[in-house]
Amino acid sequence: MTSRGRIEVICGSMFSGKTEELIRRLKRAKFAHQAVEIFKPSIDTRYSDENVVSHGGLSIQSTPVDNSASILLLGGDSDVVGIDEAQFFDDGIVDVCNKLARKGVRVIVAGLDMDYTGKPFGPMPSILAIADDVLKVHAICVKCGSLAYISHRIVAGNHQVMIGETKEYEPLCRDCYEQCNHTNTDTSC
Repeated sequence: MTSRGRIEVICGSMFSGKTEELIRRLKRAKFAHQAVEIFKPSIDTRYSDENVVSHGGLSIQSTPVDNSASILLLGGDSDVVGIDEAQFFDDGIVDVCNKLARKGVRVIVAGLDMDYTGKPFGPMPSILAIADDVLKVHAICVKCGSLAYISHRIVAGNHQVMIGETKEYEPLCRDCYEQCNHTNTDTSC
């Protein structure tokens, strides 16, 4: 018998629809009567402590977890496992995704591929490398209307992880991002 296990990744900048696409795929799996478990990092409390919620207001019940090992323990008997904001998980998330897929689980991961400086974010590069399917989605640049490239931080702070939304970040295309970084010494442009 062939394993149905696979790893699907939805990546891109903030405001690109990653979580909406994750929720859409998970709701379709539930409609097909598949056993679905959804996980998010417990540090992500922007819209809800427990639900995965998109910037557009779509929502699905989830289980917040502190580390990737919890996903393997709680989601191992599922047909489909959804993971939101994967960039915030520890590096063990890569092994968790592989183990679940080997067990025949369809793993759907959403996360930022780059941080606000344009560097690969957390374990996402490794998850992208092992994925069976990758969908890169794009927001629209708030400066010029082109496809966005990056989540530009518009508040002070140099920590890689800063949970936020429209008051902290804006999507910018490559040209507008470069223009902001060359013309200003602060984060706003």
